[in-house]
Amino acid sequence: MHESLTIGQLAARSGVAPSALRYYERLGLIRADRTGGNQRRYARAELRRVAFIRISQQVGVSLEEIREALDSLPASRTPSPADWAALSSRWRDRLNQKIDMMSRLRDDLTGCIGCGCLSLQRCTLYNPDDTLAAEGPGAQLMRARPTD
Repeated sequence: MHESLTIGQLAARSGVAPSALRYYERLGLIRADRTGGNQRRYARAELRRVAFIRISQQVGVSLEEIREALDSLPASRTPSPADWAALSSRWRDRLNQKIDMMSRLRDDLTGCIGCGCLSLQRCTLYNPDDTLAAEGPGAQLMRARPTD
């Protein structure tokens, strides 16, 4: 088994297009060595980084935040479980808030659409006279509320 991967091999193994891998490299999210012919060669550890990038993006973490997090990992060795745990703890609260919001959205939409009446008197999204505009833009009723 080879020590390094070509961009095509990394793309095939990760499920990420070569163009996206080149973009990730330009942003400093992944690293490649170059051969004498200037071809990219990726260490196998880059597969883990690409997987982390893709999963992080899927839950709404920006590429800038991902870069900052990956920059905190050691460059000279493979990250340990403790390294990954420290990195993931940065986003735990925000991810929990997203999970809560998505659960409320699922439950509210199911109740609203599922009841069949579409009654404005019982609708959890109803905002008569736009009274919630003072609280800011967007769907204020769906946002997390501080607990008392």
